[in-house]
Amino acid sequence: MSVSADPPPVLSRGRALAGRVPSILLRPRAEWAVIDREEATTAGLYAGYIAPLAAIPPVAALIGLSLFGVRLPFGGTYRVPFGSAATSAVIHYGLSLLSVYVLALIIEALAPAFGGEKSRMQALKVAAYASTASWVVGVVALVPALNVLAILGLYSLYLIYLGLPLVMHAPRERALGYAAAVIASAIALFMIGGVIASRFVAYPSLSLPVQ
Repeated sequence: MSVSADPPPVLSRGRALAGRVPSILLRPRAEWAVIDREEATTAGLYAGYIAPLAAIPPVAALIGLSLFGVRLPFGGTYRVPFGSAATSAVIHYGLSLLSVYVLALIIEALAPAFGGEKSRMQALKVAAYASTASWVVGVVALVPALNVLAILGLYSLYLIYLGLPLVMHAPRERALGYAAAVIASAIALFMIGGVIASRFVAYPSLSLPVQ
């Protein structure tokens, strides 16, 4: 009599936010192994994980820039007009949602070149869960003076490096090259999104009133 294998686990929305976030940040190797086996859908990942977490940086920046303001080197505090900050936040959020999917397409496209499995769903898992660090750290934008701490979001690049061989099933010896190519793409997407979003913020000049 044959014994069927256990079905792959399915991640609930509650588990995604309450359990997945600390697990992927504190125990990434073990968590990537769990993620590899999970059943997932694009809609489920976006609704249960990507959409709520990707909102952290733009919402924090909206509050920080319009409520607390930016300390100016020549004295005073400049508070970005709410309309300008809100427009930037919406655009930033939309670009974040798009960037995750674009990064997944890149991960999937590069997989065969590095001996990995060409799978859109697996690639989206890597793009989504590796972005956790950059999204969570985005909360520092609540206090613009602490924005330097956003550099901690670079931990997401390390998560990409750990996740690719496990989730995309790429040989460990080729993981470094695969990760380097994907990380370069992720940095480019981040920079492009930041430049576009910043275009809609009215930054202070010497002619603007400060408080």
